[in-house]
Amino acid sequence: MLKAGKKMAMKIVKTGEAEASGLRERLCRRGEWDQEEVEREVKDILREVRRRGDQALIDFTFRFDGYRLEPAQLRVREEEIRAAYGEVRTEEIEALREACERIEAFHAGQGKSSWFAPGEREILGQIERPLRRIGIYVPGGKASYPSSVLMNAVPARVAGVEEIAMCTPAAPDLCISPWVLVAADMAGIREIYRVGGAQAIGALAYGTDTIPAVDKIVGPGNIYVAVAKQMVFGRVDIDMVAGPSEVLVYAEEGADPCLIAADLLSQAEHDERAYVLVVTPSALLAEAVCREVERQVQDLPRSSIVSKCLEDNGYILICGDRKEGVEWINAVAPEHLELMVEDPWPLVGSIRNAGAIFLGAFSPEVLGDYLAGPSHVLPTGGTARFSSPLGVDDFRKRSSLVFHSREALRNLGPSAIRLARLEGLEAHARAVEMRMRMEK
Repeated sequence: MLKAGKKMAMKIVKTGEAEASGLRERLCRRGEWDQEEVEREVKDILREVRRRGDQALIDFTFRFDGYRLEPAQLRVREEEIRAAYGEVRTEEIEALREACERIEAFHAGQGKSSWFAPGEREILGQIERPLRRIGIYVPGGKASYPSSVLMNAVPARVAGVEEIAMCTPAAPDLCISPWVLVAADMAGIREIYRVGGAQAIGALAYGTDTIPAVDKIVGPGNIYVAVAKQMVFGRVDIDMVAGPSEVLVYAEEGADPCLIAADLLSQAEHDERAYVLVVTPSALLAEAVCREVERQVQDLPRSSIVSKCLEDNGYILICGDRKEGVEWINAVAPEHLELMVEDPWPLVGSIRNAGAIFLGAFSPEVLGDYLAGPSHVLPTGGTARFSSPLGVDDFRKRSSLVFHSREALRNLGPSAIRLARLEGLEAHARAVEMRMRMEK
């Protein structure tokens, strides 16, 4: 047993206790944050980008990232992309190519949904077409994320998007991660711009002399990027407002605490604000996981980030039984859910809210991050209650198709006229009446 009074890396909470009620409320509200000050800054940035275009991008890049660009340096040259292959090991290129192929194969199964229902006097249907042009934001900063390039761009390419533009911040020497450039090339991205932050979102939404505007913006970023995406929605579509990464592991007696701890830490190293949660009916397993987390965290290169995450957002919840555990899962609606039980399949039907579900000890969430196949762009902050992983459908739009013959109009017309007048819309009614009076 854990020694009384000993402060652990993760906090153990039992359902039924007052602390559990507060924890549940906090977890269900984790997607909310106070962004008033950020909104003011982002609003100013977007206004300047819309007004001054490329020059605003250059000025904000110098102000926030510390390096000065010339307009001609905003777009990455093709020779830079080709040179990136020489900086990446052969085995790394092969791993990226395998990931790209698996992501493409998975999304190829997400079929198109154009359809027609012809009748004797009418034809109804739906036409689905890809978006023409999208923008992808790829964060820089604390790490290099070629996987984010693939997970955003490949489903778009499968959907049939014609043009994909990518924005990503450069290093002070103006270089962009060679792994990111190689991944972009594999994914079919031909436009890459070295600009980050809210100013990049403004450029993609409004367009500048160098960066043509897009129809939709996808990809994760910091709070400034997230708020900027919120603010340009309506001018363009967006995928989602992504929050910090999160994982919930549901485990029962017999699960390996070493594997659970490893999976928790793999998420904790993303961000100090990430959430790492365990729900289990076993108090012994809860304590074993807690000890194992403390042991494994010691020699991690990003241990300071991990420790802060665990201190602020690391919890192990001891529930009464499996049914109560599932209730907590559905209430939290986690981005990633791992079911670490001997036979996870019977549980799947009970899970209503989760971005991605990983079944069993040999399906770690890390495989989902890189090359399992589904996009790792998932709903966070509890939004899995109403939204889905990024996929082909996010890059396609639908048009309804309606054809009626003269006879069909005459059959439907009287009801249409009644409904129009019921709503006080006389011009609507007359538009139908006029056609009904027409001779053949």
